[in-house]
Amino acid sequence: MRPEAEWPGKVTDQVTPPVTPPVERLLGLLAEEGELSNASLREHLKLKDRTHVRKHYIDPALEQGLIEYTIPDKPNSRLQKYRLTAAGQAWLQQQNNKG
Repeated sequence: MRPEAEWPGKVTDQVTPPVTPPVERLLGLLAEEGELSNASLREHLKLKDRTHVRKHYIDPALEQGLIEYTIPDKPNSRLQKYRLTAAGQAWLQQQNNKG
């Protein structure tokens, strides 16, 4: 008997969660502006709450590998910024090709 993954026509579940509108907005901003700090992100997004930005924008994008720290060894550094990863750039390119 073959494992389920080898069954012909078997549709596998999506492994990564879909990109939410806040994460999509963050990716577009980083693509346009380049590396940005948390404060700069909040300023561009016209948001004030650090916790909200981290919970809804930064953390999901980091977890999905769409953005990365510029100083990975010091995630809490005051000099920390965020940038797109190759996966984030590929996701944006895929979205541009759809529309």
